[in-house]
Amino acid sequence: MKHARPLPKYLVTRYHGWKATEFSQNKAWFSKLATMGQHPRAMIISCCDSRVHVTSLFGAETGEFFIHRNIANLVPPWRPDGDLHGTSAAIEYAVKSLGIAHIIVMGHSQCGGVQGCHDMCRGNAPELEQKSSFVGRWMDLLRPGYEKVQDIEDEAARLSALEREGILISLENLMSFPFVSSAVEQETLTLHGLWHDIGTGSIETYDGISGRFEPL
Repeated sequence: MKHARPLPKYLVTRYHGWKATEFSQNKAWFSKLATMGQHPRAMIISCCDSRVHVTSLFGAETGEFFIHRNIANLVPPWRPDGDLHGTSAAIEYAVKSLGIAHIIVMGHSQCGGVQGCHDMCRGNAPELEQKSSFVGRWMDLLRPGYEKVQDIEDEAARLSALEREGILISLENLMSFPFVSSAVEQETLTLHGLWHDIGTGSIETYDGISGRFEPL
């Protein structure tokens, strides 16, 4: 591939720093991970947003989380149509191959994907309406959530509510996967919804009984 180029120097420098410190000090642990394979307890579905650093938020060690990231941390419904489904494949692998015990859907404040869906639904993003827009077609998953919050007058509050709706839609869609719903019913898997405020560092967790997001 003639278009591929060497890594930027700052990344090379950081890598050598990691190899000389963290890796060097934990060689036995990395050797065990390589030999024994991965055995994460939880899968986290989070946004691609570079500000959302889930391993840092939970102080996670290497090998602790199976992480899948996509635009706006959305989960599509189960659709075995033979097409390409990256998020669905990650969920299948996590549940059926890794036997994870928890799936955590983690949304966040100031989400660009959610903003795009909001603008598209209000007719202010014609570029996302194009059939050729991967982002637009992906954010169609969130349209039902917009219909629930569209009457909120304050735009900031409307967007924040829509971010939480994306989490709820994803949790609902997770249950459309037969192997997920079966594991939940057998109590070998639990589902969790979190919303993270980037500016304050706070996290809210969804309580399925009260139907509200509560401070963690």
